[in-house]
Amino acid sequence: MLGDQQHVDEAKANDIPCMDVESLKKLNKNKKLVKKLAKKYDAFLASDTLIKQIPRILGPGLSKAGKFPTLLTHNESMTGKVEEVKSTIKFQMKKVLCLSVAIGHVTMSAEDLVSNIVLAVNFLISLLKKGWQNVRALYIKSTMGPSQRLY
Repeated sequence: MLGDQQHVDEAKANDIPCMDVESLKKLNKNKKLVKKLAKKYDAFLASDTLIKQIPRILGPGLSKAGKFPTLLTHNESMTGKVEEVKSTIKFQMKKVLCLSVAIGHVTMSAEDLVSNIVLAVNFLISLLKKGWQNVRALYIKSTMGPSQRLY
């Protein structure tokens, strides 16, 4: 959580790691420190007042790492937003023709996994220009198991 005083207090109360403007300025656009910060966490939340200043304070480090903060307004629940960010996946389509995405974990029920797979596949197809015509094959794979072809 990168935030103003109100969000920092709320984050400390909820036991969420946080930094205020002063501690961000201490990084002083030092590329190594910003990179270390980006590696340490999977995602960031930022106060609406602070989000415009982040590129100026930290430089382009977070954007390059693909972890630019998500906006958090004062009337949103911080714990709710943290859970939402944790349960969100990001499709990063580059020039490579192959794409892999996490859709669940071991403790999830079969119904939850099926709904996640259907949701992820349909969203991915909606991103593609020609829809299903751009898909040659879909596979599903567990961590240690063999891959199964879906399409």
